[in-house]
Amino acid sequence: MSTEHIEITQSSKTNFLYSFSLLPKDKFEAINTVYAFCRQTDDIVDNENDTAEIKFGKIRQWRNEFEQSLKGSSNYALLNQVNRIIKKFNIPVEPFFELIKGMESDLQVSRYRDFNTLYQYCFRAAATVGLMCIEIFGYKTENAKQYAVNLGIALQLTNILRDIKYDAMNGRIYLPEEDMKKFGYTEDDLLNFRYNDSFVELMKFECKRAREYFEKANESFAKEDRKQLFPARIMQKIYFNILEKIEKMNYNVFQKKAKVSRLKKLYYTFGVYVKYKLAY
Repeated sequence: MSTEHIEITQSSKTNFLYSFSLLPKDKFEAINTVYAFCRQTDDIVDNENDTAEIKFGKIRQWRNEFEQSLKGSSNYALLNQVNRIIKKFNIPVEPFFELIKGMESDLQVSRYRDFNTLYQYCFRAAATVGLMCIEIFGYKTENAKQYAVNLGIALQLTNILRDIKYDAMNGRIYLPEEDMKKFGYTEDDLLNFRYNDSFVELMKFECKRAREYFEKANESFAKEDRKQLFPARIMQKIYFNILEKIEKMNYNVFQKKAKVSRLKKLYYTFGVYVKYKLAY
């Protein structure tokens, strides 16, 4: 794998690297390549210097080049490397296209009517990544696919709750309009970062939903897959801790961003590795 791909993942400073760090070299490089694809796709949408029209053009070109890589060769070295990884680990191509659709929808949709529409976005933005990754991690049961989906939804919901302020600053509100109306919290309240009782009750409701998807992930996790899927369990541990921090902050995500310290991430990484990989 080229150093270019490693730099993409390391420069993004995400929690993913902690869960990948203890993988065998070939799987580590494959995961980094897949993650670089996901990061590049996301960055097209998040580029603040481009107009929406330019972003649409870039995402369409990106999809076309990905299709070309699957047929033989793309102009992008990263996409050609992704194609090699897809073939090596027999990864279905559908999640890659679904991820691109999810990023396209981010350009078209900045409000979500209800949880059903938000769920579709979460599936495309995060569950797809899990479905890609489990093929590289390996698994023994079909439960792994449902686990990947449930965990992906849980992680994306946690991301949304953590980044409410940042997203609002960029004109995006992921909290379902139906939920906001239920708790009497308006779009104007959110765009002006009003922290009040209505917001607290709304956030309690949303955090409970995220917890439910973490629990669904636990329920769909088969013990036969524990050795292969330990990286996903590391990710789950880190993000569940972020959710707990949001709750302990009494949901005031306007005041500060919920984060997990580097030391605690390392603690979770080695703790889960020992429990799932070495203890059995």
